Amino acid sequence: MKSIYLDNAATTKIDEEVIEVMHTSMQNNYGNPSSTHQYGRKAKSAIETARKNIAKQFNVSASEIIFTSSGTEADNLILYNAILNLGVQRIITSKIEHHAVTHTCNYLAKANNVSINYVDVDENGSIDLQHLEELLAKDSQKTLVSLMFINNEIGNILPIRAVCDLCKNYNALFHSDTVQAIGHYKIDLQESKVDFITASAHKFHGPKGVGFAFFRKGFGILPMIHGGEQEKGARSSTENVHAILGMQKALEIANKRIEIDKNYIEKLKFYFISELKKISEFIQFNGLSSELNKSSYTILNVRFPTQNNMLLFSLDLEGIAVSGGSACQSGSAKGSHVLSEILNQNDQDKTSIRFSFSKYTTKEEIDFVINSLKSKM
Repeated sequence: MKSIYLDNAATTKIDEEVIEVMHTSMQNNYGNPSSTHQYGRKAKSAIETARKNIAKQFNVSASEIIFTSSGTEADNLILYNAILNLGVQRIITSKIEHHAVTHTCNYLAKANNVSINYVDVDENGSIDLQHLEELLAKDSQKTLVSLMFINNEIGNILPIRAVCDLCKNYNALFHSDTVQAIGHYKIDLQESKVDFITASAHKFHGPKGVGFAFFRKGFGILPMIHGGEQEKGARSSTENVHAILGMQKALEIANKRIEIDKNYIEKLKFYFISELKKISEFIQFNGLSSELNKSSYTILNVRFPTQNNMLLFSLDLEGIAVSGGSACQSGSAKGSHVLSEILNQNDQDKTSIRFSFSKYTTKEEIDFVINSLKSKM
């Protein structure tokens, strides 16, 4: 049976060089980074070197990077601090954010009497910047705007500099979940004045179980996890040394190859779109995922002409791994909250599948998937 992996927005294959770095670390860095003896100091030094190298990739200082277990934890840490530490009284977000943001905002807002405003999105899932400005202008309460850089389901790219400018003009803080962008797009945090971003290593060919939060200098950080003074007091828990080093290596490789990989994957995505259109003129694309200059080159969300509840299952039986939405919602019968927000009921009832690509995807695999879909239409 074929084995074709087109669910890279959920997670990615780990680079061989990353595995080598982690394997070497497992052999040599077995000391606890909090220990004061030579084994601990060696592990601590490795972590701090990785922190500095990661910070350089974003043109920030090492002190602004806090290691976490995931992008979800990083989002939680930032939102927690915005409300409980930085005095935020209002959050402006959208209903198509990742649940790491929407669910956390809802919980924290109810627990702390903070208001939430939702910015409008159009039928393509694009943020209404005029409405965002209206929301910012109508209230003088201390505000945090939380909008993701790249939507994990439909791939839409946020006009992040325009949002930065609006937040600056209205003295609002700006948090962006950048999990789907890091490793695929260069981010210079001196050019884009985002206050907080998040990363998850397994989205750019690194290991699972490690990520980081960026807090722009000047913001104090209260920990969510207590019981130690790791991460300069921002996160108690012995650091995952091997995963941190793996993340740093994965980011280094990804950023070094960004243009090469982008050009390669974009061509595959364009080819896939053109071949899908040949199957049926009634195949549509959700959000802006078919527009190469307005969506991530790694994500394509396809809406088929009819409802086929067995399509995902039948593709899986042929060895084709794809997703009906965010992998974090696997097993849920609720469907995609993103698609339910932007599609009418008739289109929601049709089968939609997210295909997501990586540098390991091949044209031969795309052809196999196209032929498989042809047989099912």
